[in-house]
Amino acid sequence: MPFATPPWDAAIFDALHFGTRNAVFDVLMPLVSSPAFLWLTVGLAVAAGLRNRTWSRRAVVFVALVASLALADAGTNVVKKQVGRLRPLNALPMVHYHEDGEWRQRPADFVPVKPRGNSYPSAHAANSMAVACVALFFWPRAVRFAWTLPFLVGFSRVYLAKHYPTDVAMGWLFGVAVACCVCAALTALRVPSLDGASRPDASPPVRT
Repeated sequence: MPFATPPWDAAIFDALHFGTRNAVFDVLMPLVSSPAFLWLTVGLAVAAGLRNRTWSRRAVVFVALVASLALADAGTNVVKKQVGRLRPLNALPMVHYHEDGEWRQRPADFVPVKPRGNSYPSAHAANSMAVACVALFFWPRAVRFAWTLPFLVGFSRVYLAKHYPTDVAMGWLFGVAVACCVCAALTALRVPSLDGASRPDASPPVRT
């Protein structure tokens, strides 16, 4: 069920995609949008947060984060196939996009040739949000910093003309939903936080 882009969605896209263009973002945003950036960020954060933990605890955290990422990615791909929304780079003239290591721009007379696409929702946004929320389950005190990852990833997807703002917003919501399921399972298994912060209705911690 492909759908037309609402005017307000297009206006936000224009403001973020065209209005923020600069040489620094042209270098950083392709890096931020790469899967390697997500894995590197998560790996460094987990390594720092688990440096004094047992291997069993490290395994629990690793499995929870990978499960959240895998579920978010697989779930969004199912929805994408049903919606079929074209990505901005395949639908709009004059947009800038990054391909084969260099920036390119669609011509003013660009006409879309694809009947369907896979823009809605953003898997990158869903994956980063799911990981951030599950990370907060283990490190609640990191709440002031956890949202930086999904925000940067979401912005990069609009900057690269891969997604509209609504794609990113729905990806974030999808990621939250996936994280809620993963955290519910962790709670049922009585897995405690790792920084000593309490959570509502948290069961007594299980020492490992």
